[in-house]
Amino acid sequence: MSPASTGASTTMGAAPSATSLSDSRMTPGGPGYRRMSFALFLAGVATFALLYSTQALLPLISGDLGVTASDASWTVAAATGGLALFVLPMSALSERFGRRTVMTASLAIAVTVGLLVPFAPSLTALVALRAVQGAALAGLPASATAYLAEEVTPKALVTAIGLFVAGNSVGGMSGRVITGWVAQEWGWRIAVGTIGAIAVACAVAFRLLLPAPRHFRPGSLRPRVLARTVRDHLADPLLCRLYAIGALFMTVFGGVYTVIGYRLTEAPFGLPQGIIGSVFLVYLVGTVSASTAGRLVGRLGRRGALYAAGGTTATGLLLSLAGSLPLVLLGLVLITAGFFAGHAVASSAVSKTATHGRAQASALYQSAYYIGSSTGSTVGAVAFHSGGWAGTVGVGLLAVLGVVTITVFGSVAARGRKGPATA
Repeated sequence: MSPASTGASTTMGAAPSATSLSDSRMTPGGPGYRRMSFALFLAGVATFALLYSTQALLPLISGDLGVTASDASWTVAAATGGLALFVLPMSALSERFGRRTVMTASLAIAVTVGLLVPFAPSLTALVALRAVQGAALAGLPASATAYLAEEVTPKALVTAIGLFVAGNSVGGMSGRVITGWVAQEWGWRIAVGTIGAIAVACAVAFRLLLPAPRHFRPGSLRPRVLARTVRDHLADPLLCRLYAIGALFMTVFGGVYTVIGYRLTEAPFGLPQGIIGSVFLVYLVGTVSASTAGRLVGRLGRRGALYAAGGTTATGLLLSLAGSLPLVLLGLVLITAGFFAGHAVASSAVSKTATHGRAQASALYQSAYYIGSSTGSTVGAVAFHSGGWAGTVGVGLLAVLGVVTITVFGSVAARGRKGPATA
């Protein structure tokens, strides 16, 4: 099936050779690569800072609005759910109007809504605004990975996507740390407003720095073409396994970081909001693990890297059960490192595996990923309400078991394909 028939970007006129195309793409140290990396890094910062701006503030939101932990968790689930629902339509728009255009428009809408969130008069209004904000942010993840797949050499793709994911981790970390300390002094509304202002600065810098695309060619917006492309991706067993792995990793992450604030405010810890926000500095570990995912794949292979990420995450979950704050923090470090490494490996594998309609392939991954986040936020909060922190950890361990099971199945399937060929 040709790219044109599937809605993928096509090249006008004579197709360049593989060598000339590779030579004209950006490489580490080459022209425009640093600007591109920093621009997408800032986009990642803004995306995660906005998307999870209320997560560290849930105990304060619960107290201010008089709602339970599971009710307050909807301020996170609504944003990630909105992103999951709209990421595929937004990816289709990026195929027609361009990656940079869609990413710029998405950030502009998201930061505008971010400046309105502090004025929400009720939980219902807050959840509605967060859902709109998540839907707007849907234009970022899939478009960014598709942009990188088109503009960066294949050998540098894992590293480039790892840097974008690293921006996610910095955004998640800085958003939670800043909101924690600001909220301790001036309340949660001023805290989320501060994040909105920071996101505005990131959005402006992103638009000024990101190089114009050189290899994008407009595709089709016809629904039948889009449906055919999506059907092709969902019929690919490897892509489906990667989608499931991304969703399961994010289930762990969403559950843990939605509930951890409640746990640390309770006995035996009793930490103030500012200190709880500072706990999210462990995201820096995710920045490192995501940006070095390419080397991990080089040493262990993709499936080996996923086993390592899953094992690291499970170890962190078990350590977090301890009643000692240093052990809980060490557990969070391992959970964060394992999650970001696994996410970087799986998302880059999607971009490499898809032979056409890369924006749609990435969009399906992002949709599954953020469905996992919404599921983890909601189920993790319910499990915490019913069984305490052990309940949330139990949900996380089941998700990690799913990652390992799917990866084992992929290994067996790969050996089965190689056997007949070798024979």
